[in-house]
Amino acid sequence: MLIFAAAVFFLIITPGPGVLSTAGVGAAYGGREGARYILGLFLGNLIVMFAVISGVAGIVLAYAPLRVVLYGLSMAYLLYIAFRIAFAGARIAFIEKVNPPGVIGGVALQPINPKAYAVNAALFSGFVFMPDAPVLETVVKVVVFNLIWVPIHFVWLWAGVSLRRLDLSPRVQRGINVAMAVSMLCVVALAALSPPT
Repeated sequence: MLIFAAAVFFLIITPGPGVLSTAGVGAAYGGREGARYILGLFLGNLIVMFAVISGVAGIVLAYAPLRVVLYGLSMAYLLYIAFRIAFAGARIAFIEKVNPPGVIGGVALQPINPKAYAVNAALFSGFVFMPDAPVLETVVKVVVFNLIWVPIHFVWLWAGVSLRRLDLSPRVQRGINVAMAVSMLCVVALAALSPPT
């Protein structure tokens, strides 16, 4: 179970649409709106989690043409985010919205977030530690997953709120943008190395 917990930690803390947008909401709108957004992400992730656990996601993705289309859309989405961040200039470009996304925005992101499916599928289909009690193992995994998921998202929110308070030079802001874009491009490169069959 410790290996499972470590995998959850490292898979969730790495930059992806959920945590980057959480930091962005914190930077743009502050802690209260960020907490509302995290609630939405949490609920949306539960939807993805139960779609993966129940097999619904597997059934939908078993249809090869649909899987290829969704794969292409996910890759395009990640490239779009990476290039948007990279070319944002001297503004930290976590997010650009006039109104805070709130709970609904968080819920809406997760079903289209390719990282959410990848993380849930990897964690719930692997790391067997109770082979004789699969239902209990799934319940333990859900609890452990969320005990790690929630604090990590609040750490990213804190990072965003902290950036809001700093008066960073344009050069530092550009550097942050490039680092975030490179992180997203690494995700795209890893996905390209394992295309759907």
